[in-house]
Amino acid sequence: MASLFVSDLHLDPARPEITRLFGDFIEGEARGADALYILGDLFEAWVGDDDPSDTGAFVAEKIRALADSGVPVSFMHGNRDFLLGDDYARRAGMKLLTDPTRIDLHGKPVLLMHGDTLCTDDVAYQQFRAQTRDPAWQAGFLSQPLAARLAFAQQARAASQARQGELRHAGTMETITDVSPAAVAAAFEEHGVDTIIHGHTHRPAVHDAGGRRRIVLGDWYEQGSVLRVDGSGYRLSAL
Repeated sequence: MASLFVSDLHLDPARPEITRLFGDFIEGEARGADALYILGDLFEAWVGDDDPSDTGAFVAEKIRALADSGVPVSFMHGNRDFLLGDDYARRAGMKLLTDPTRIDLHGKPVLLMHGDTLCTDDVAYQQFRAQTRDPAWQAGFLSQPLAARLAFAQQARAASQARQGELRHAGTMETITDVSPAAVAAAFEEHGVDTIIHGHTHRPAVHDAGGRRRIVLGDWYEQGSVLRVDGSGYRLSAL
Protein backbone atom coordinates (compact mmCIF):
# COMPACT_ATOMS: atom_id res chain seq x y z
CA MET A 1 0.00 0.00 0.00
CA ALA A 2 1.04 3.59 -0.56
CA SER A 3 0.98 6.79 1.44
CA LEU A 4 -0.90 9.48 -0.48
CA PHE A 5 -0.09 13.20 -0.57
CA VAL A 6 -2.29 15.97 -1.95
CA SER A 7 -2.44 19.75 -1.65
CA ASP A 8 -4.00 22.84 -3.20
CA LEU A 9 -7.42 21.35 -3.80
CA HIS A 10 -8.99 24.80 -3.26
CA LEU A 11 -12.40 23.23 -2.76
CA ASP A 12 -15.11 25.81 -3.23
CA PRO A 13 -18.86 25.85 -3.79
CA ALA A 14 -18.18 27.50 -7.16
CA ARG A 15 -16.47 24.32 -8.42
CA PRO A 16 -18.66 21.42 -7.24
CA GLU A 17 -17.18 19.03 -9.79
CA ILE A 18 -13.78 19.15 -8.05
CA THR A 19 -15.41 18.59 -4.67
CA ARG A 20 -17.11 15.51 -6.13
CA LEU A 21 -13.77 14.35 -7.57
CA PHE A 22 -12.23 14.62 -4.11
CA GLY A 23 -15.14 12.66 -2.63
CA ASP A 24 -14.63 9.92 -5.23
CA PHE A 25 -10.90 9.86 -4.45
CA ILE A 26 -11.59 9.51 -0.71
CA GLU A 27 -14.12 6.71 -1.27
CA GLY A 28 -11.93 4.99 -3.85
CA GLU A 29 -8.15 4.95 -3.91
CA ALA A 30 -7.68 6.50 -0.48
CA ARG A 31 -9.53 3.61 1.20
CA GLY A 32 -6.58 1.35 0.34
CA ALA A 33 -3.85 3.75 1.47
CA ASP A 34 -1.44 3.52 4.37
CA ALA A 35 -2.11 7.18 5.14
CA LEU A 36 -3.37 10.40 3.56
CA TYR A 37 -1.54 13.70 3.97
CA ILE A 38 -3.24 16.96 2.94
CA LEU A 39 -0.55 19.64 2.73
CA GLY A 40 -2.63 22.79 2.80
CA ASP A 41 -5.23 24.71 0.81
CA LEU A 42 -7.82 21.99 1.09
CA PHE A 43 -10.31 24.85 0.81
CA GLU A 44 -10.26 27.97 -1.36
CA ALA A 45 -11.00 29.98 1.77
CA TRP A 46 -11.67 29.23 5.44
CA VAL A 47 -12.93 31.93 7.78
CA GLY A 48 -13.57 29.82 10.86
CA ASP A 49 -14.87 26.45 11.99
CA ASP A 50 -18.38 27.91 12.38
CA ASP A 51 -18.70 28.32 8.60
CA PRO A 52 -21.85 26.30 7.74
CA SER A 53 -20.97 25.71 4.07
CA ASP A 54 -22.16 22.51 2.41
CA THR A 55 -18.68 22.00 0.98
CA GLY A 56 -17.11 21.98 4.43
CA ALA A 57 -19.75 19.57 5.73
CA PHE A 58 -19.31 17.23 2.75
CA VAL A 59 -15.52 17.15 3.12
CA ALA A 60 -15.68 16.54 6.87
CA GLU A 61 -18.07 13.65 6.37
CA LYS A 62 -15.91 12.00 3.70
CA ILE A 63 -12.64 12.40 5.59
CA ARG A 64 -14.20 11.21 8.87
CA ALA A 65 -15.44 8.06 7.14
CA LEU A 66 -11.94 7.46 5.74
CA ALA A 67 -10.33 7.93 9.14
CA ASP A 68 -12.92 5.67 10.76
CA SER A 69 -12.09 2.99 8.18
CA GLY A 70 -8.54 2.88 9.54
CA VAL A 71 -6.66 5.25 7.22
CA PRO A 72 -4.98 8.03 9.23
CA VAL A 73 -5.49 11.50 7.76
CA SER A 74 -3.13 14.40 8.49
CA PHE A 75 -3.69 18.04 7.56
CA MET A 76 -1.24 20.93 7.32
CA HIS A 77 -2.46 24.51 7.00
CA GLY A 78 -2.04 26.35 3.72
CA ASN A 79 -2.19 30.02 2.88
CA ARG A 80 -5.95 29.83 2.19
CA ASP A 81 -7.13 27.68 5.11
CA PHE A 82 -4.74 28.64 7.91
CA LEU A 83 -7.75 29.36 10.17
CA LEU A 84 -8.97 25.76 10.07
CA GLY A 85 -9.06 24.85 13.73
CA ASP A 86 -9.26 22.05 16.23
CA ASP A 87 -13.05 21.83 16.08
CA TYR A 88 -13.18 21.11 12.37
CA ALA A 89 -10.16 18.81 12.57
CA ARG A 90 -11.90 16.74 15.25
CA ARG A 91 -15.10 16.70 13.22
CA ALA A 92 -13.22 15.41 10.18
CA GLY A 93 -11.00 13.01 12.11
CA MET A 94 -7.81 14.73 10.92
CA LYS A 95 -4.55 15.18 12.77
CA LEU A 96 -3.18 18.73 12.51
CA LEU A 97 0.47 19.01 11.49
CA THR A 98 2.77 21.96 12.08
CA ASP A 99 4.53 23.46 9.08
CA PRO A 100 7.10 22.08 8.52
CA THR A 101 6.85 18.52 9.82
CA ARG A 102 9.46 15.80 9.46
CA ILE A 103 8.16 12.25 9.12
CA ASP A 104 9.66 8.81 8.60
CA LEU A 105 8.64 7.40 5.23
CA HIS A 106 9.78 3.85 4.50
CA GLY A 107 12.77 4.25 6.78
CA LYS A 108 13.88 7.66 5.48
CA PRO A 109 13.27 11.15 6.91
CA VAL A 110 11.06 13.35 4.71
CA LEU A 111 10.14 16.98 5.28
CA LEU A 112 6.53 18.01 4.63
CA MET A 113 5.67 21.67 4.00
CA HIS A 114 2.87 23.66 2.45
CA GLY A 115 5.56 25.49 0.51
CA ASP A 116 4.69 29.16 0.93
CA THR A 117 7.54 29.77 3.37
CA LEU A 118 9.96 28.80 0.59
CA CYS A 119 8.76 31.70 -1.60
CA THR A 120 10.92 34.27 0.15
CA ASP A 121 11.27 36.53 -2.90
CA ASP A 122 7.57 37.38 -2.54
CA VAL A 123 8.18 39.94 0.18
CA ALA A 124 4.65 41.34 0.20
CA TYR A 125 3.15 37.90 0.70
CA GLN A 126 5.60 37.02 3.48
CA GLN A 127 4.60 40.19 5.32
CA PHE A 128 0.92 39.29 4.94
CA ARG A 129 1.66 35.76 6.12
CA ALA A 130 3.44 37.00 9.24
CA GLN A 131 0.50 39.25 10.09
CA THR A 132 -2.21 36.62 9.61
CA ARG A 133 -0.35 33.91 11.54
CA ASP A 134 -0.13 36.13 14.61
CA PRO A 135 -2.39 34.64 17.34
CA ALA A 136 -3.67 38.09 18.32
CA TRP A 137 -4.68 38.87 14.73
CA GLN A 138 -6.42 35.52 14.39
CA ALA A 139 -8.30 35.93 17.66
CA GLY A 140 -9.49 39.37 16.61
CA PHE A 141 -10.55 38.16 13.18
CA LEU A 142 -12.42 35.12 14.49
CA SER A 143 -14.31 37.30 16.98
CA GLN A 144 -15.99 39.14 14.10
CA PRO A 145 -19.42 38.08 12.78
CA LEU A 146 -19.38 35.36 10.13
CA ALA A 147 -20.71 37.72 7.45
CA ALA A 148 -17.83 40.14 8.05
CA ARG A 149 -15.27 37.35 7.83
CA LEU A 150 -16.77 36.05 4.59
CA ALA A 151 -16.66 39.56 3.13
CA PHE A 152 -13.01 39.88 4.12
CA ALA A 153 -12.21 36.57 2.41
CA GLN A 154 -13.83 37.78 -0.81
CA GLN A 155 -11.87 41.03 -0.69
CA ALA A 156 -8.62 39.18 0.00
CA ARG A 157 -9.23 36.86 -2.95
CA ALA A 158 -9.91 39.80 -5.26
CA ALA A 159 -6.76 41.57 -4.05
CA SER A 160 -4.72 38.41 -4.64
CA GLN A 161 -6.04 38.05 -8.17
CA ALA A 162 -5.31 41.71 -8.91
CA ARG A 163 -1.75 41.38 -7.65
CA GLN A 164 -1.18 38.27 -9.75
CA GLY A 165 -2.34 40.25 -12.77
CA GLU A 166 0.17 42.98 -11.94
CA LEU A 167 2.99 40.45 -11.61
CA ARG A 168 2.10 38.86 -14.93
CA HIS A 169 2.04 42.26 -16.60
CA ALA A 170 5.47 43.03 -15.15
CA GLY A 171 6.82 39.64 -16.24
CA THR A 172 7.79 38.65 -12.69
CA MET A 173 5.02 36.15 -11.90
CA GLU A 174 7.10 33.05 -12.53
CA THR A 175 10.04 34.10 -10.39
CA ILE A 176 8.44 35.90 -7.45
CA THR A 177 5.74 33.29 -6.80
CA ASP A 178 8.07 30.29 -7.07
CA VAL A 179 10.39 28.95 -4.39
CA SER A 180 13.74 30.56 -3.66
CA PRO A 181 16.67 28.18 -4.26
CA ALA A 182 18.37 29.58 -1.17
CA ALA A 183 15.29 28.89 0.98
CA VAL A 184 15.07 25.34 -0.36
CA ALA A 185 18.75 24.68 0.35
CA ALA A 186 18.34 26.06 3.87
CA ALA A 187 15.35 23.77 4.54
CA PHE A 188 17.32 20.70 3.46
CA GLU A 189 20.21 21.66 5.72
CA GLU A 190 18.18 22.75 8.76
CA HIS A 191 16.05 19.61 8.89
CA GLY A 192 18.66 17.06 7.83
CA VAL A 193 16.63 15.48 5.03
CA ASP A 194 17.23 14.67 1.40
CA THR A 195 13.53 14.72 0.40
CA ILE A 196 11.01 17.55 0.68
CA ILE A 197 7.35 17.29 -0.33
CA HIS A 198 5.33 20.49 -0.68
CA GLY A 199 2.62 22.24 -2.65
CA HIS A 200 1.57 25.91 -2.92
CA THR A 201 3.30 26.87 -6.18
CA HIS A 202 0.99 24.82 -8.45
CA ARG A 203 4.04 23.66 -10.42
CA PRO A 204 3.91 19.84 -10.10
CA ALA A 205 7.30 18.28 -10.66
CA VAL A 206 9.98 16.06 -9.16
CA HIS A 207 13.28 17.91 -8.85
CA ASP A 208 16.37 15.74 -8.34
CA ALA A 209 19.74 17.39 -7.85
CA GLY A 210 22.84 16.55 -5.87
CA GLY A 211 21.24 13.57 -4.14
CA ARG A 212 18.31 15.65 -2.97
CA ARG A 213 14.71 15.34 -4.10
CA ARG A 214 12.03 18.05 -3.96
CA ILE A 215 8.54 16.96 -4.98
CA VAL A 216 6.00 19.66 -5.78
CA LEU A 217 2.36 18.60 -5.63
CA GLY A 218 -0.10 19.84 -8.23
CA ASP A 219 -3.33 21.75 -7.70
CA TRP A 220 -6.89 20.50 -8.23
CA TYR A 221 -8.32 23.38 -10.25
CA GLU A 222 -8.92 21.35 -13.42
CA GLN A 223 -8.07 17.81 -12.30
CA GLY A 224 -6.71 15.92 -9.33
CA SER A 225 -3.01 15.53 -8.47
CA VAL A 226 -1.70 12.81 -6.17
CA LEU A 227 1.72 11.70 -4.99
CA ARG A 228 1.91 8.00 -4.15
CA VAL A 229 4.82 6.77 -2.04
CA ASP A 230 5.56 3.13 -1.29
CA GLY A 231 8.59 0.86 -1.04
CA SER A 232 9.23 1.14 -4.76
CA GLY A 233 9.49 4.91 -4.82
CA TYR A 234 7.60 8.12 -5.57
CA ARG A 235 4.95 8.52 -8.28
CA LEU A 236 3.33 11.90 -8.97
CA SER A 237 0.44 11.94 -11.41
CA ALA A 238 -2.90 13.50 -12.25
CA LEU A 239 -6.21 11.77 -11.54
